[in-house]
Amino acid sequence: MWTGSVYSRIWRICSRITLADWGLTRRSDDVLLCVSELATNALLHGVPPGRCFQLALTLATDGVLRVEVHDSGSGEIHPACPSPDVERGRGLLLVEALADDWGIRERDPGKVVWCEFRACLPS
Repeated sequence: MWTGSVYSRIWRICSRITLADWGLTRRSDDVLLCVSELATNALLHGVPPGRCFQLALTLATDGVLRVEVHDSGSGEIHPACPSPDVERGRGLLLVEALADDWGIRERDPGKVVWCEFRACLPS
């Protein structure tokens, strides 16, 4: 059985290929880290066993890159402040720090967790 780290690597590879196809290298490391964090959160907390989620990257004509993770899980999520000796729980703090904007939109069923990066078009 694959673990979350294997899936996380696959999401990053697919996203890296997409960004390269679009000619986007500016901020790609930040984007890829946020893809990994949002997708891992969906896998660990957002989908019941046996269900899946959708990851989408979209690029607007004004250069705003949007990452969305659609899952069927319920409940609100918020950035946590884990104690220094805990190894997990910092994903949304990273997204909040790296992305220009982020948020959660409720849907039926579940939610969409998204983040945006401005000025991503190639120079």
